[in-house]
Amino acid sequence: MTSQIEPQPGVMDIALYQGGQSQLAGVANVVKLSSNENPFGPGDAAKNAYGKAVHDLHRYPSTDHAALRAAIADIHGLDADRIICGAGSDEVISFLCQAYAGPGSEVIHTEHGFSMYRISALAAGASPVEVRERERVVDVDAILGACNDRTRLVFIANPANPTGTMVGGNELARLAESIPPQAILVLDGAYAEYVGGFDGGAGLVTQRDNVVMTRTFSKLYGLGGLRIGWGYGPQGIIDVLNRVRGPFNLSAAQLATAEAAVRDREYAEKCRIENARLRSWLAEALTELGIPSDTSCANFILARFADPAEADACDAFLKKEGLIVRQVAGYKLPNCLRITIGDESSCRRVAHAVAAFKEARE
Repeated sequence: MTSQIEPQPGVMDIALYQGGQSQLAGVANVVKLSSNENPFGPGDAAKNAYGKAVHDLHRYPSTDHAALRAAIADIHGLDADRIICGAGSDEVISFLCQAYAGPGSEVIHTEHGFSMYRISALAAGASPVEVRERERVVDVDAILGACNDRTRLVFIANPANPTGTMVGGNELARLAESIPPQAILVLDGAYAEYVGGFDGGAGLVTQRDNVVMTRTFSKLYGLGGLRIGWGYGPQGIIDVLNRVRGPFNLSAAQLATAEAAVRDREYAEKCRIENARLRSWLAEALTELGIPSDTSCANFILARFADPAEADACDAFLKKEGLIVRQVAGYKLPNCLRITIGDESSCRRVAHAVAAFKEARE
């Protein structure tokens, strides 16, 4: 009997997501710099909250996430009722596509944009539309040129991954003002905490009814292993997203740990400052070796090599030295390597290894 079981249109067009490599066969003392993780891990307050949560594992978590939403609102000066929490900001992105996109509609993302935008659009049955960038920076005019009456969502990461570049507030405001009336501008602020004094687009969300901001606890707060994110948007949109959100999508341990983490401002600021210091040091060290990078506003740098062959060769050399970075050919950047900013020892190992690689090729 021939099976007639078929997935929904678009699902088979999704390439399986490849996370950053974490192990190297036969290599000891491996340093993972491929997933933009905080090398210092979570702070003590978050660790203590997670430890205490073990005593209530038999209890269902809250369905409204009220305590975590209140903490986020308190720290960032937002309206708690306009916050939604998810299993990483990825889940909030998925909610947006599920609720607002579908067959016959289009979802815009940029050529070097985060791969989950395309994946979530296809999973919802929508058509992803890729728009060019200008020198690895989002081009607002190119996005507006791609908009039409089928456009439902426009995704922008700011700072962007994997480029680390940013779009200015005036340009974002112009984009929000100019997209079609049925479309939502989504500002992905996964790396917003690394930019001192930056609100991730929250001010624009407050001013308008067509902008949503997403954020995560996976980067600066060092909680990637727990998968916690959140979104902030107009009340009407958040109400819609809560209708597709599972009632128990976050565990009690996730909620308690994230609440402790967001309130621990001293630790978060310490991590931000240290990242900025080491990011500048590593970028300068690589530039002196003839490997430039755009000014990064995140916790990584995008090192640019002469061509794809040199990038591949350097990646292989780094692996032999126990250093795992991220190839980004899948993001249409085959001549680049994305290098997470680790601790000081890791950054110095990278610089030393790249110097040895360049010397060996001369």
